[in-house]
Amino acid sequence: MSKIKPAKGSPYARILGVGGYRPTRVVPNEVILETIDSSDEWIRSRSGIATRHWASPQETVAAMSVEASGKALADAGVSPEQIGAVIVSTVSHFKQTPAVATEIAHRIGAGKPAAFDISAGCAGFGYGLTLAKSLVVEGSAQYVLVIGVERLSDLTDLEDRATAFLFGDGAGAVVIGPSDEPAIGPTVWGSEGDKSDTIKQTVPWDEWLGKDGGNKFPAITQEGQAVFRWAVFEMAKVAQQALDAAGITADDLDVFIPHQANMRIIDSMVKTLKLPEHVTVARDVETTGNTSAASIPLAMERLLATGAAKSGDTALVIGFGAGLVYAATVVTLP
Repeated sequence: MSKIKPAKGSPYARILGVGGYRPTRVVPNEVILETIDSSDEWIRSRSGIATRHWASPQETVAAMSVEASGKALADAGVSPEQIGAVIVSTVSHFKQTPAVATEIAHRIGAGKPAAFDISAGCAGFGYGLTLAKSLVVEGSAQYVLVIGVERLSDLTDLEDRATAFLFGDGAGAVVIGPSDEPAIGPTVWGSEGDKSDTIKQTVPWDEWLGKDGGNKFPAITQEGQAVFRWAVFEMAKVAQQALDAAGITADDLDVFIPHQANMRIIDSMVKTLKLPEHVTVARDVETTGNTSAASIPLAMERLLATGAAKSGDTALVIGFGAGLVYAATVVTLP
């Protein structure tokens, strides 16, 4: 017989609050056109993006996360001292160690929670959400803060016509806590490592550091058409699997919050999933750009703040990106 005492957690977990932070500087397509040969019409038709937010030197990954976290905690009615774990998804924190999660936990006054970063690209929020749910149900933490944050302007090659217009900066955060009923469905997640070269950093840090001065700083590059085809055709299947795993159909949905990568991808997924007209679809990409791990919580926050979605709505969320990795689940909105 085992001598280990069993953990006692909550029967279920839910999103209790959401918060977002967008940098103050708004960058229109005209600024992007200063360094690439393109047009506002072409950018809008290919991506749906009209503006994006770029962070100032003071709007660091940690600073933006602290702002978003404060809003999420207030929305949830949870104090920082109650947070048992802080999970941060980011690919644009330039310190390999320590994790930025520890700094954020300290700055919000969370005491001594578990704190760690994860790197899952644009699927990072879904990964963090799944880990947080497990911690609450297992009993390792009563409340968990999940943050998706990026400063992708630091990793954007402004001379690359294929990607210069895509990326933005921002932070989104949610508080996960106990629930008496299911409010976060099973996660359908995975990876396809054979496609890892379709979205990547141009030069690994060790190679860049070993070269002579005068090199371009590493940036994010991608094979646009390959990523588009994968996202449209394969991710619609994953989204459907998440609906099936939650035991609901598209007709039961109130809201669809996909990763805000590209408006054409979003519209194609809506069509492939045959979502009913009553389903509210997040299209935050138009004014926020692709913020990777931050895109889903930022879009969620905006839908709730504008009244386009309401507390208690059933939402399908799906993230997908570099790796290639993906994560989809059905949640009840806070």
